[in-house]
Amino acid sequence: SFGGFISRPKDFADLTIPDDYVYSFGIKNIYHYPLFKKKNQQIIEAAKEFTLKSIGEDIESTPRLFLKEQDILKAKKDHSIDQSITNIILGIGGSGKTKRVPASIFKSFMSKVLKRSNCRFFLMTGNNIDEKKIMDEIIESEYKEYCTPLNNFTIKEILPIIPNCQIAICNDSSFSHLSAGLGIKTIVLMVDTPLIYGSYNKNMYPILPEGETNVTHDTLGKDKINPEEIYNKFLKLLG
Repeated sequence: SFGGFISRPKDFADLTIPDDYVYSFGIKNIYHYPLFKKKNQQIIEAAKEFTLKSIGEDIESTPRLFLKEQDILKAKKDHSIDQSITNIILGIGGSGKTKRVPASIFKSFMSKVLKRSNCRFFLMTGNNIDEKKIMDEIIESEYKEYCTPLNNFTIKEILPIIPNCQIAICNDSSFSHLSAGLGIKTIVLMVDTPLIYGSYNKNMYPILPEGETNVTHDTLGKDKINPEEIYNKFLKLLG
């Protein structure tokens, strides 16, 4: 067994630990990065290199979440999810103001896709005041009848809804990680965090602000996401 990924994968240590700890927990060896060397490393490749060197395992960087099939079917029934239309997750929330793409960009995408097919949009966000403003601007628009807000549902209640959808368009938020982990193709709007946060999973398809070739902290690009690019990637992913 090995401990958490603390720092850089080079020069990891094989520690000797007390016998009473080994006997109590069954842990014979603990591998760890040197402390205080995390800055500027690539978090996914560093972790893969560490596990390969320490335990000889080449670990895939695509985490998966699994739900009970009966819970997914129950969510489909409870929310009257019609699989003959396109059900879309819109992860409009985010942990900070600089990561939340404006409602106008989501609405522009919705306008484009509704001209193509009948859709239902599940609006996933919390009850933060600024997040609710984005949600309210969407559900008070001409797209209200196509929207199902989920701000008052728990994560446990929301999770089985996700596999009933065909695709997700999310800010870099918890919902982008959850939907990708549940195997849903997820377009991630990367505007103010390192690109790896929205590309480490094979189900993630990042979109960057116009004019940018990379993103990181302080890119501040939430107003420069092109809804046409979202729409084009949506069409490509759904065929």
